[in-house]
Amino acid sequence: MSATDPLDLLVIGAGPTGIAIGVEARRAGFGTLVVDAGSLVASLVDYPAEMLFFTTRDRLEIAGVPFAIPEEKPNRRQAIAYYQGVAAASGLPLALHETVVAVRPEVDGFVVESRRGEEAIERRARAVAVATGYFRWPRRLGVPGEDQPWVHARYREPWPHFGQRVAIVGGGNSAAEVALDLWRHGAEVTMIVRAPALKPTVKYWVKPDLEHRIEEGSIRALFGAQVTAFERGLIRLESAAGAATLPADAAYVLIGYRPDPSILVRAGVEVDPVSLVPAFDAATCESNVPGLYVAGTIQAGAETHRIFIENSRHHAPKIVRHLASRRSPRARPAG
Repeated sequence: MSATDPLDLLVIGAGPTGIAIGVEARRAGFGTLVVDAGSLVASLVDYPAEMLFFTTRDRLEIAGVPFAIPEEKPNRRQAIAYYQGVAAASGLPLALHETVVAVRPEVDGFVVESRRGEEAIERRARAVAVATGYFRWPRRLGVPGEDQPWVHARYREPWPHFGQRVAIVGGGNSAAEVALDLWRHGAEVTMIVRAPALKPTVKYWVKPDLEHRIEEGSIRALFGAQVTAFERGLIRLESAAGAATLPADAAYVLIGYRPDPSILVRAGVEVDPVSLVPAFDAATCESNVPGLYVAGTIQAGAETHRIFIENSRHHAPKIVRHLASRRSPRARPAG
C-alpha cells in the first residue's frame, strides 16, 4: 500500500479497545492506523498512581495476548505495560498526540482531518472506528472559580496533601476511594455530596469503610449540599440550611465523565441528545453511517458505568469480521 492509498481502517482512540481493534485489523491484513490525542492508553496513565484493578487480569486481556503476571488483579503500572506491550509486539501503526477534528464521509470512504500542534493532517480511509471513551471529558459543576489551580478534576496521589484541608465533591466510587486514601495519608477530608447519601453503586467493600469513617467523625460529609463557587482558599455552599462556606487548601471535583460525541454527530451518526448513545448495530458495532463504527465505552453514552474493558474488548473482532465480509484486505508491504 503506497502512502497515497487510503487506509482500510483508521481507529480513533488508543485505549485498550482501540489497540484491540488495530491489532485485529492488522492480523487480518488490513492497512490500519490508530490515532489518539494523547499517549497510548492515556486514561490509564492518568489513573491514580497506586490504583488496583477490581477486574481480574484474564478479563483485561485483548487480542488473545495473555496478561502474564502472578497477581490475580493487576495494578495501573502492570496494565499500562501490558497494553503497550501488545501494541509494540504487533507493530501497531500509531499517530499519538494528534487530535482528530473531523471525519467526513465520502462516496468511497472517509476523509479524517486531524491536528498535531500547528500541523494540519488529512488522511483517507475506507472505514473508521471511533473508540474515544470518555476520560478526556470530566463533568464540571459550571460554577465560578472551578478553573483555579487548586481545584482538580483528576486525582493521582495523596502525598502533596498531608496536613491539608481537602474537599471532595461527589458521592460515587471515585469520590469515596479518594476520600479514604487522602484521610489515610494525613489529610483533613470533607465530602460535599449533593444527594442525601452516598451512591448505592459505591463498591461493596468501600461503602461500609467510608460510612464508618463518617460516623466516627474521621471524615466529614456534607450531604444535600452543593457548591456555588470556589474562591481563594474557600468554597461557597448551599443546602437546605442556607448558605455556608468551607475553608479548603485543595478540592477534587469527582462527579464522573461525559463523552463528547461531536465528531460522530458531524459525521452523520444519530446520537440521542439526552442519553448520548449513538445509533449502532450491536452485532457489528457499525453506526447508521456505513463504514463508521463505534466501539468501547462511547457506545454507552452518558451511562459510562455500563461498559468497561472487560465487556468492550469483544468489539474488535466484531468490527474486523464485518469489515472483512465487505472487502478483501489489501496486501501489506513486506517487512
